[in-house]
Amino acid sequence: MSKAGGFMRRVNEQLHHVIAEEVSRLKDPGLGFVTITDVDTSPDLRNARVYYSVLGDDAQRESTAAALTRASTRIRAAMGDRVRLKYLPKIDFEFDESVERGIRMDQLLRDLGGEHEIDDRGTTSRSD
Repeated sequence: MSKAGGFMRRVNEQLHHVIAEEVSRLKDPGLGFVTITDVDTSPDLRNARVYYSVLGDDAQRESTAAALTRASTRIRAAMGDRVRLKYLPKIDFEFDESVERGIRMDQLLRDLGGEHEIDDRGTTSRSD
């Protein structure tokens, strides 16, 4: 891994930690059960895309997106206090659909599991 790649990985990890901690402190009633799943900072350190997942329906997802947007100034302030960077990245929140895709894939595999038994080691055998 190049030095630049390692630097960006560390920046993303630090921002992830600060943002997740700050989100857990939020008291906004519109905020659902949210998890910060990833942070992707641009190489120039001016923008950071923050991926999150939330439990609930579409209405809960929308209210959580609005709550995160309202809290972005507070979250950026916490980032500025705790992470030393040349620039304080502007944060954009984006819903992480990979969690829902994973849940859906798991359900499909479980549905197929009716045809096959899956043991603790992950091996399958036909259940006839």
